[in-house]
Amino acid sequence: MPFLYTFGIALYSLLIRLAAPFNPKAREWVAGRKGWKNKLSGAFQDTDKIVWFHAASLGEFEQGRPVMEAFRRAFPNHKILLTFFSPSGYEQMKDYVGADVVMYLPADCSRNAKYFVRILKPAMAVFIKYEFWYNYLTELNRSKTPVIFISALFRSGQPFFKWYGGWFRKKLRNINHFYVQDEHSADKLKSIGIDQITISGDTRFDRVADILASKRGNADIEKFCKGYSVLLAGSTWPPDEEILAALPARFPELKIIIAPHEVKEDRIRQLAATMKLNVARFTRDDPASWPDKQVLILDTIGILSSVYRYADIAYIGGAFATGLHNIQEPAVNGMPVIFGPKYDKFREAVALVRDGGAYSINSSSEMLELLDDLLYDTVTYNAACEVSKKYILEQTGATEKILNGIRTYL
Repeated sequence: MPFLYTFGIALYSLLIRLAAPFNPKAREWVAGRKGWKNKLSGAFQDTDKIVWFHAASLGEFEQGRPVMEAFRRAFPNHKILLTFFSPSGYEQMKDYVGADVVMYLPADCSRNAKYFVRILKPAMAVFIKYEFWYNYLTELNRSKTPVIFISALFRSGQPFFKWYGGWFRKKLRNINHFYVQDEHSADKLKSIGIDQITISGDTRFDRVADILASKRGNADIEKFCKGYSVLLAGSTWPPDEEILAALPARFPELKIIIAPHEVKEDRIRQLAATMKLNVARFTRDDPASWPDKQVLILDTIGILSSVYRYADIAYIGGAFATGLHNIQEPAVNGMPVIFGPKYDKFREAVALVRDGGAYSINSSSEMLELLDDLLYDTVTYNAACEVSKKYILEQTGATEKILNGIRTYL
């Protein structure tokens, strides 16, 4: 099985290279890994104590970020290497100042893993959530490097829990510790003989609490919102935007801010056409003209989390298509959160709907009816606000549990 796994990795790498001339993300995946040996060998001094953090993509990075930043404060003399598998993570965070070096993770073949671990000589390796790379884990174990997984989630469909997964189960048993998000994940690991587990919770809750405490904002957006009720729609896709298009006519005194999931020019133009209004664009239009518009499109990335503080109600996209995006950021700001029907795989969404802090809708008519209640029934609105914020803040604390564990290895 290890041979078939490594063959599959090699085949995947070949297919990515063949796709690179035609696919921008594949091209970034290939180009970003060129010269990785030179970058790694020149990145650190022989005397450096290095802790390696690895995230698949941007979402996993955001889960690991509170731990990295807490680690930096607790161990200022250690160096941090941050690696990514996908371009969507690396391209957005390649200049992240919380790490000493940021780079792509080379493909998980035996030769790459041996060179990587031998040159890096990490004092510890921290994998975030899902990343199980067989050859890297083999070399880390061979070099007696402590390895932990943080914010980990396990489900029955993963190969470790199948009849053919014995070869990989052996690797998991060599992991020093698993910090898992929930009891179900702990039970799955125990079912295959793994007991080095702590149910720490989800570090994303710590991240959004930190963002709330930072009080970072934008003066121009604050002026746009001043004196109005505000709905902020985050990470939207076209099906979400069709729902939002019905709002301006029904609620002319409602200001609407939309942050689409993709900010390519054709998507922004499509969104503006869908809203059927003379909308303002964050990067294109003079902020002095924004207050005259009802809709503001955030056609950029990196600011959404700091804008929720100006909203009264949040709509989060994805639940009419691929799956719900992050609802923790709006919820921690203490507001009702609305989304589409596909949310059952997201613990916090299920909990907030159950407790009355969030609402799932299936159509524009349901959205209009719900907003009538939230905008004009203060009892319903205030109750939802209280539930949302309380739920998020009660989930914090995972970072400190993980950091205490890290201290035992360094």
